[in-house]
Amino acid sequence: MAGMKHYKRALTIAGSDPSGGAGIQADLKTFAACGCYGASAIVAVVDENTIGVTGVHAVPVDFVAGQIRSVLDDIGADAVKIGMLHSSELIVAVKETLAAYDIKNIILDPVMVATSGDKLLQDDAIETLKEVLIPFARVITPNIPEAEMLLGSKICSQADLPLVVRDLSFGNNVSVMLKAGHLKEDTLTDIFYNAETDEIIELASPRVYTKNTHGTGCTFSSAIAAFLAHGLPLNDAVRNAKDYMKEAITAGAQYEIGNGHGPVHHFWQYWK
Repeated sequence: MAGMKHYKRALTIAGSDPSGGAGIQADLKTFAACGCYGASAIVAVVDENTIGVTGVHAVPVDFVAGQIRSVLDDIGADAVKIGMLHSSELIVAVKETLAAYDIKNIILDPVMVATSGDKLLQDDAIETLKEVLIPFARVITPNIPEAEMLLGSKICSQADLPLVVRDLSFGNNVSVMLKAGHLKEDTLTDIFYNAETDEIIELASPRVYTKNTHGTGCTFSSAIAAFLAHGLPLNDAVRNAKDYMKEAITAGAQYEIGNGHGPVHHFWQYWK
């Protein structure tokens, strides 16, 4: 209808976290906070809370592909965020399903280990992720342990990050947001490599000392997807996502919820 408004649309493909701090739940909260209409395709129901992961119940691969097609055939998407994909079969199916649609903004958070330390990815799926899905993405957002698994080598200090970030770009084909949260410096300096312009950008912020870090990776990658859905240039989308993430962690540090790693505050702009 003439004169009707249109949402900026973001689709998340990830697992469900019943505690609400990570996975699909964190993604949808982030999309909403950043001004996007969020849709989801659930790949697994994860039995977890702020303390840890008890179990993962996989959704059949064909059903995951069906969810993706249902959303994209009807609503469409200006950006897609991909989170936990636990098996090689699922990784291939997600890539092949998305390849049938003209979506440039595909953000991959290569989730391998939960904040609690629980492993979320089958061993044989790591190579499939590297060979099939990472080259298909526009941006990947590994943390330090995930980057080490992708590189097959250790990252020991902040000084290592600018040296290895291009190695994670798979021949300068995918941009990389390398997150420094697992390091110990008082200033947290994430490194962004823009493969489209071949530039490295340092994104520094004071470290917030808090246990409430559950779902930070999901939230950061979803924020990048949301700002790309709004049409921002890649560097601006990443900077905006970094600013959103910094404030979400700062606000979330003031709350106590659960007995382990609590979540960030996704709606810090709207209520305290």
